[in-house]
Amino acid sequence: MSKKRGKAVATATVAPASDVQAFTFGDPTPVLDGRDLLDYIEAWRNGKWYEPPVSLDGLAKSFRSTPHHSSAIQVKVNILTSMFKPHALMSRETFGAWVLDFLIFGSAYLEQPRNRLGKRMPLKHALAKYMRRGCDDLDVYFFVQSWKEPHEFAKGSVFQLRQPDVHQEIYGLPEYLSALQSAWLNEAGTLFRRKYYSNGSHAGYILYLTDALTDEKQVDAIKQALKDSKGPGNFRNMFLYAPNGKKDGVQLIPISEVAAKDEFFNIKNVTRDDVLAAHRVPPQLLGLVPTGTTGFGSVIPAAQVFAINELLPLQTRFQQLNEWVGQDVVNFNAYPVASLAANGTEKSAP
Repeated sequence: MSKKRGKAVATATVAPASDVQAFTFGDPTPVLDGRDLLDYIEAWRNGKWYEPPVSLDGLAKSFRSTPHHSSAIQVKVNILTSMFKPHALMSRETFGAWVLDFLIFGSAYLEQPRNRLGKRMPLKHALAKYMRRGCDDLDVYFFVQSWKEPHEFAKGSVFQLRQPDVHQEIYGLPEYLSALQSAWLNEAGTLFRRKYYSNGSHAGYILYLTDALTDEKQVDAIKQALKDSKGPGNFRNMFLYAPNGKKDGVQLIPISEVAAKDEFFNIKNVTRDDVLAAHRVPPQLLGLVPTGTTGFGSVIPAAQVFAINELLPLQTRFQQLNEWVGQDVVNFNAYPVASLAANGTEKSAP
């Protein structure tokens, strides 16, 4: 009997309330999207045509990955299109689409259709995302879409404007490739922040409970109340009553909230600078708000330097079409900002 009593006493001394309980709020949620990375390889033969060295679909998706990337491209398109002089063979709309393709993909294409008499008709823009060059003859182009049969253009009817590449001479590549990683990181930071707020349990925390509760039902009630506070309408108050509780019996310990906030702004700022450096667009022209006390300076001199260093070389490159057509199809008006003083007024004659 004494042995049995000893065993009974030993069993009674085990306190299940002393066990540590840990649980998570919500299931894991994927943050990043499934965009394919651009594998930089040489153009390879695919029977009839050469495949591009990078994923053109990836470049198209990356165009809207961050506002700094898309805005830097769009501001060049808008300025150049506004300066373009429409021609009988090229409308302003066709020119704008041609410029957009060149700045995104590094290659841009125009088709020269002819009537039955052999005379030139207005140039048509061909989407660079689906254009391929022939293997047997580089003057033969194909329009390739996955759900349609490839369309073969007549030989010599397509003009390709190409940004030179050091690895191959079949397709052009955009200048901003070195900044794509920064653009994706900028987008990843924004997507993570959205998931962070949509999740409801912002930044995460540890609920440290040391007060002895009456039974397990009270612990389960607290867990359920915390789980119910997740999601829409999650900014709620919770009442907790613990009789004879100590001052620090219940502690809410936040984790990584401040650090996550600081890292978010650091990532956004650093990646923004990388993208703008790749596009070489002054921040004043993109509507960015300066964070320092000095500001960005006057917008007029910045726009004038931008026109000389970036817009003028692009205009010269687009005028290569004139040699192929044999006419001055691409011409531009003067940039209005070039004649302004730093204060925005017309420059006085010397």
